[in-house]
Amino acid sequence: MKKKMLVVVNPFSGVGRQKRIETLLRANLNHDLYDYEVRYTEYIHHGTLIARQAVDQGFDIVTAVGGDGSVNDVIQGLKDSPVILGIVPCGSGNGLARCMKIPLIPALAIRILNHSKVTSIDTIVLNDRYLIASIAGVGFDAYVARLMKAAKMRGFPAYLNLILREYPSYQSKDYTLYLDGKEAPVERRAWFITFANSNQFGYNVAVAPRAKLDDGLIDISIVDKIPVEHVPITGPLVYANLFELSQHVEMFRAREIVVTGNVDKWVNIDGEGENVGRELRFVNHHQSLRVLARDTSRPLIIRKH
Repeated sequence: MKKKMLVVVNPFSGVGRQKRIETLLRANLNHDLYDYEVRYTEYIHHGTLIARQAVDQGFDIVTAVGGDGSVNDVIQGLKDSPVILGIVPCGSGNGLARCMKIPLIPALAIRILNHSKVTSIDTIVLNDRYLIASIAGVGFDAYVARLMKAAKMRGFPAYLNLILREYPSYQSKDYTLYLDGKEAPVERRAWFITFANSNQFGYNVAVAPRAKLDDGLIDISIVDKIPVEHVPITGPLVYANLFELSQHVEMFRAREIVVTGNVDKWVNIDGEGENVGRELRFVNHHQSLRVLARDTSRPLIIRKH
């Protein structure tokens, strides 16, 4: 019996790889497996509404075509439902897709859907409202995400330009973290702090190299401001999945984290800046999201059907 799939496309996402999506779906999706419809988002967070409607309309799978923000919008709409998430990465960072080893070439990502397996991954719930599939962050991380949200240009060059422009002036902040209800808090002055479900920050930057999508834990990376002269050392560690070796990072793990001192109020949620508040509560919801995952026993270059 065919599965009903809704394909949710963000036409403004990333660097434009999604513009030929309907042609690619006709050419690469196995039509013996799936009956599908395509819907396009028209405004910010429209993907959440579309995904909720898909749940009500009895779709089996909702496939997000876009970047991490587009995927997150769909996840918000799938909350507490058995509907399965599919991903065709067409954004800039594509952190969750990279962590799941989904190819960044849309045609290949669509073919992966033909030979995928259903599995369950964790999500992180922030302040009983926001779902996070990949990573969240406060401090400089959230500040840059806020600026990117308003930027006209997307992609890694625009992201890097913002980092270089804002790096000298952004000051570290004081944060207090309570881990798993322990009375003794972790008090640190940090440039940024990330709360990771996946190991990917996007762009192959691994700020939480030991994070796993289904281990029931949130990986915390507390990072102080890295001096310019240390960047040539720290940069390669990030790309080599060895960030924990840096003298500028401290890592913890917990199932629940309460954070106070987020004076900026902004949080980076799967690549998108959101004004959440000064006090934050992150809770891991173990294996709460069903996803179409790549079957890594199969070769990457596979036939259409």
